[in-house]
Amino acid sequence: MHASQCPDGGGPPGAWDVLVIGGGPIGLVTAWRAAQRGLRTALADPSPGGGAARVAAGMLAPVTELHYGEEALLALNLASARRFPAFTAELEEASGRDTGYRACGTLAVALDSDDRAHLSELHQLQLRCGLEATWLSGRECRRLEPMLAPGVRGGLRVDGDHQTDPRRLTQALLTAGERAGVELLRQRAVRLLTAGGRATGAQLADGTRVSAGQTVLAAGSHSGTLAGVPEEVLPPVRPVKGQLLRLRVPGPYRPFLSRTVRAVVRGTPVYLVPRENGELVVGATTEELGFDTTVTAGGVYQLLRDAHELVPGVTELPLVETCAGLRPGSPDNAPLLGPTALPGLHLATGHHRNGVLLTPLTGEVLAELLTGGRVPDEAIPFSPARFTPALQEQSL
Repeated sequence: MHASQCPDGGGPPGAWDVLVIGGGPIGLVTAWRAAQRGLRTALADPSPGGGAARVAAGMLAPVTELHYGEEALLALNLASARRFPAFTAELEEASGRDTGYRACGTLAVALDSDDRAHLSELHQLQLRCGLEATWLSGRECRRLEPMLAPGVRGGLRVDGDHQTDPRRLTQALLTAGERAGVELLRQRAVRLLTAGGRATGAQLADGTRVSAGQTVLAAGSHSGTLAGVPEEVLPPVRPVKGQLLRLRVPGPYRPFLSRTVRAVVRGTPVYLVPRENGELVVGATTEELGFDTTVTAGGVYQLLRDAHELVPGVTELPLVETCAGLRPGSPDNAPLLGPTALPGLHLATGHHRNGVLLTPLTGEVLAELLTGGRVPDEAIPFSPARFTPALQEQSL
């Protein structure tokens, strides 16, 4: 399929069918799926595979990540989680790379009576939503995970919440995309190009103008800063800082934790994600500080202090990395998926804390949109139009 054959109008001769702006997992999966469908696809990013994904812990946790008022997002998260095993198998075969996917389950625990009451309320919400989660006593939690603190008061065992390794996932997506024919333009897109009332591609930092029949803005927390995007379609995406630690269980590797363990300590969420290679990820702070990615002593202290209360032995492990990244937050903490009011411009951004989890489903949604011109039913509630009242009224 050439640019002039794109479902929503195409572009000038010689243009790419699709230009994806952003090389995180969302941009990479969009480009890979588009190329698989036969679209001539380019991806613009100065360092594809970098960005927030290098910091993310990779929890695939639609059940334990459930928040009040996010039931619609829950349905999307569950739909993507169901796809992860088959998606992983396909991606690993296409790339020849391991992605670090583990079907290990999650244990959410309470450290005091207030935490226990909060976790019990969450359990009731999970049950009302038809989710599978089993309440355990403190003793049962410690039987599952002997390294837990003696004071654990109870917990929720969720066998369906798993994990993947975002760093390995993005590298696999990068390789699979290149093998499928994605052209990597290792430059930052600095301006959206428009002509005749539609998006026509982007200008790169070196001045190159890239023409495309369809453009997908998937630049994570930077999606709302691209010049040339009309104000009425500019995504309301903001950066939400998260600091994270990586520890190492000394070799020869022995199990420290068998599954992801998470809790709320003094009102602050903390989680520990054990990798099969002996890495232990501890995260993550949530800070509204703009585009600041400084690792602070306070952030490291908070994470170690809370992790130590949950799993006292954690402070004996070597600290091998501290890092900070920017989640792309939206006003309702849900992604913006689909076409904008500007023909030729689509959004795949605003995934906030669910970017890795929603990677498989986002790839499907954008592939369907780019090739067939329609958005699958499960993604319709997450249309960018929901933040533009005038467009919402037109669609009713």
